[in-house]
Amino acid sequence: MNEKDLSELIKILSYEFKDISLLYEALRHSSFINEQPESDLRDNERFEFLGDAVLNLAIGHILMQQNPHLKEGDLSRIRANLVNESQLAKIARSMNLGDHIQLGKGELQTEGWEKNSILANAFEAVIAAVYLDGGFEPARHIIHQHFSTLLDSDETSTVNYDYKSQLQEWVQNTHRIIPSYTLIQEKGPDHDKTFKVRLQIHNLVAEGMGKSKKMAEQAAAKQALEMLKKDDSLLD
Repeated sequence: MNEKDLSELIKILSYEFKDISLLYEALRHSSFINEQPESDLRDNERFEFLGDAVLNLAIGHILMQQNPHLKEGDLSRIRANLVNESQLAKIARSMNLGDHIQLGKGELQTEGWEKNSILANAFEAVIAAVYLDGGFEPARHIIHQHFSTLLDSDETSTVNYDYKSQLQEWVQNTHRIIPSYTLIQEKGPDHDKTFKVRLQIHNLVAEGMGKSKKMAEQAAAKQALEMLKKDDSLLD
């Protein structure tokens, strides 16, 4: 990694490190370290662990501030849909983080810089590096900056309501049956897939799409609830 590459990432982060070695460590994948047995350098796995904790705390704090009336279960569901490998990898790509990760030869040959797991872990490690260097507030600021679109999106608003649980409660109370969800379509590249799910309860059929299977199931359940509110005889 050269100084220019690091400067570009620092500019994207909008944070000046007092100890730049922390950022270097956050960008070292284990495959890179494993190929240098004589080196005393460390990989970023410990930083991943810490970054995950900081990330969950920051997102949890933001969600509580933005949604003062939501219960713990709803907040947990929203956070789980925000802080997952797919979303973190997407944010990492928006930062061109893959260009800065130090990988071993094997990972380079298999384009490891594009793998969701490596990108997501590196993003968590970078958050940890900022936290260790400057404390919680600059880490929280970076997290809020890169999650702001997701936090304000319609998809996140949809997760505020657990349509699957609402539907299951309605159906079980009235007909003592469980809705069936089937994945019927999966399209797009690995880093940007779209899923389509079909929901069936007797003669009622609803479909939903989303950037994850869970989101697609929620969308299908929402549609089914809307149909039932108009005509509950659909289950007969």
